Amino acid sequence: MLQKIIAVIFVLFITNRIVAQGTFYNLNTIQRIEITFTQTNWDYMLDTAANGSQGYIMAKKVKINNTEFDSVGVKYKGNSSYNANQVKNPFHIELDTYKDQNYEGYTDIKLGNGFKDPSFLREVLSYKIVRNYMPAPQSNYANVYVNNTLIGLYTNSESIGKKFADEHFGSKSNTFIKCNPPAGAGPGSTNLPNLVYLGTDSAQYYSRYELQSDFGWRVLINLCDTLVYHSTAIENAINVNQALWMLAFDNVLVNLDSYIGQFAQNYYLYEDDFSRFKPVVWDLNESFGTFSMTGTSNLTTTLAKQQMTYLLHVNDAGWPLIKQLLAVPIYKRMYVADMKTILAENIANNTYYTDGLALQELIKTSVNADPNKFFTYANFLSNLTTDVNIGNGLASGLTNLMNSRNTYLSAQSDFTAAQPVISSITVSDTHPLVGSSVTITARITNVLSSGAYLCYRSSTFAPFQRISMFDDGAHGDGTAGDGIFGALIPVSSLKTDYYFYAENSSAGIFAPLRAEVEFYTITGQSSGSYPLVINEFLASNSTTAADPNGEFDDWIEIYNYSTGSIVLDNMYLSDKYTNLQKWNFPSGTVIQPNSYLIVWADEDGSQPGLHANFKLSGSGEEIVLSHTTAGIIDSLSFGVQSTDISMQRCPDHTGSFLFASPSFNKANNCMTGIYEPATTHRFSVYPNPCLQKVKVSSDGAIIRSIRLVNMMGQSVLAINGNYTGHQELNLEELPRGLYLIIVNDSCVQKIIKN
Repeated sequence: MLQKIIAVIFVLFITNRIVAQGTFYNLNTIQRIEITFTQTNWDYMLDTAANGSQGYIMAKKVKINNTEFDSVGVKYKGNSSYNANQVKNPFHIELDTYKDQNYEGYTDIKLGNGFKDPSFLREVLSYKIVRNYMPAPQSNYANVYVNNTLIGLYTNSESIGKKFADEHFGSKSNTFIKCNPPAGAGPGSTNLPNLVYLGTDSAQYYSRYELQSDFGWRVLINLCDTLVYHSTAIENAINVNQALWMLAFDNVLVNLDSYIGQFAQNYYLYEDDFSRFKPVVWDLNESFGTFSMTGTSNLTTTLAKQQMTYLLHVNDAGWPLIKQLLAVPIYKRMYVADMKTILAENIANNTYYTDGLALQELIKTSVNADPNKFFTYANFLSNLTTDVNIGNGLASGLTNLMNSRNTYLSAQSDFTAAQPVISSITVSDTHPLVGSSVTITARITNVLSSGAYLCYRSSTFAPFQRISMFDDGAHGDGTAGDGIFGALIPVSSLKTDYYFYAENSSAGIFAPLRAEVEFYTITGQSSGSYPLVINEFLASNSTTAADPNGEFDDWIEIYNYSTGSIVLDNMYLSDKYTNLQKWNFPSGTVIQPNSYLIVWADEDGSQPGLHANFKLSGSGEEIVLSHTTAGIIDSLSFGVQSTDISMQRCPDHTGSFLFASPSFNKANNCMTGIYEPATTHRFSVYPNPCLQKVKVSSDGAIIRSIRLVNMMGQSVLAINGNYTGHQELNLEELPRGLYLIIVNDSCVQKIIKN
């Protein structure tokens, strides 16, 4: 068969969607953000905007690290963290208010001022934890200057907007709701975004939620109605798995300035393409027990927070997301399983403390230098372990709170109950054709006969369907009653994701434990007969090749590896598995034998040539080549990209994708050594392989930047500056494997870390 088989072998592995992380949110770096205003009364103008129109004022320029932007929108943000009488207020910087500009693809920059957090750790550390279990913002630190004066160290947390939705949910134009009262929440607030059903009049919801999209009140009302009055349809209205992870995270970390606390706020809801809302946590500066109001009591001591019930609001109509979900036995057992996973992976093993120490070491110089911090440097050093009085409350020491909380929760009967055990996972067909079916089996012990489930989906952002597994000898499971459970599922695309859930009368468990953010994957083969592959692409083109109009746009190279011409009628390119027929090749388009065809991904069909109606994201996404009847011919998912560095199959047609110097419309060069286009300077990297440390050395050229990228396309280490001679990188904390070192955003070399 001429058809190129995509991932010819059956692949069984735990995976998750790779969301690219550029240097702007790298946890090992502190950003430098400099704001310049020409207005001498800029602070007054920001105060006025914050209290009035909510509008931006124009900064003359904003410099992020070494990149400068002019005419930028800036305003103060926040509710309780903002105060006109303080110097250090939280900022919202919008790079594209007046001009189309971005930094690493980001236009909105949200900077928190460390209000009520002596440790400076709560927000960044909490986001690091929750990202393991559900989509959540990236977060690190930034030193912020205004008119060359240091204002202080800020948290730098990713904005939850269209870019975030597109990366995590596969769309960006559906209903988007910020679940915070527009006027802010405070003592005595009754306008709570708690998902209580208030009737069909949308005006009843205006004071409780902020609509971020052009429409959506109707579907929000439907969600509230479904939660209370149509509980059997809850899974059609909201991603229950993700909602349970959010509730479990908030409870374990005593994050009460959230849905589970008095004001039931600080989360977002996005409606995906399948009409289900997906929640996203937001504003974590008071996690780890700083906020004390549950809505039914005030937890004023660390002991009270340590022993906060895991069933908080389980019978309270004012929190229907908790009350209605935990009233369903399977959801309650899932919720407890999620809590046990969070405890085991972060608290019981002291990972949160180790990470907190590392962050503390990273920022301690900046904290000490912060002229406007709300607490002393001694408070900063001690609050990781010791309680600190913050005037109108108590910031519990992180370890003082969490170690005892782990002990308390782990002793509860729902947590001591023995969970099922899932092992010996197998798939019947190791080379499944699209359109066929496979039987998946697993050995599951300590489980109810009706308590084993397989959850699967056939595209990246689709809902997982949950079906029962059986140990009856009739579902490919061997002998009835032998502990092997089986289920048959269709293979309707090249990529099928799945995970398991099993329960007995007392406890449940997922496999993998972090489902749905992690899952197993079957990669099959297409039943089509088209000898075509996506051979190379460039998602950040600055200088490599221009289209017929002289524009340096993204491009995709298709390769015909057969000896015959192929007409591309009824074929499509897309950047989404959920929308395969996004761009149709013009009728009569032909690709010659053993030849390449370039498609410009620039959203500009008015120009001559092949111009797709989408662009490629330098932050990472998907490329899919498909046919109306044959289905997917070839596809790939990619992570963060570097400017003028392409990803290409090495060798053509059969090879894996590697970073390399672009080989536009010709055979791939598959260079594995270091290089720098259009220069005579040379760089060397040694030792290679390495154990802990590696040096990057130049022959006299200035080393402006070094970036280490793993094979998923993620930046895992970055250094910026102006260095001569050599720079040493410490890779001790990184896992073993193959990495790419990118020098000055153009020179690339593979390195092996043993």
